[in-house]
Amino acid sequence: MLARLLRPKHVASAHCDLPCGVYDPAQARIEAESVKAIMEKYAANDDPVFRARALSIKEDRAELVKHHLWVLWTDYFKPPHLEQYPQLHQLFWDATKLAGAAGAKGTVEVSKAEDLLGKIDEISKIFWETKAA
Repeated sequence: MLARLLRPKHVASAHCDLPCGVYDPAQARIEAESVKAIMEKYAANDDPVFRARALSIKEDRAELVKHHLWVLWTDYFKPPHLEQYPQLHQLFWDATKLAGAAGAKGTVEVSKAEDLLGKIDEISKIFWETKAA
């Protein structure tokens, strides 16, 4: 009974415990660099156990790329940013697709990871321009 009384009535979640306002595309970039490095190591190794582990880790890292991109898109960027940078929607669409099953998560082609890193760089450039404003 006591546990029921103390249980919160509403549960909220965020990328951190507080709306801290700390955002940085570097988080997505670090995970994307990890994806690329894993793809390279996968290609250079024939051990099936290593390759299976590499694929699993790569997929986890690609999922983290998507997470970090979505936090930026949904929590940091606001309508005025989209007005100033109308390409933002397409950039995030392309980047999250490149991190997903159709891209880095679903392949071991290093070129997909390089494409993803390029999109993250474009998002990062805009991010830092908006932070400086």
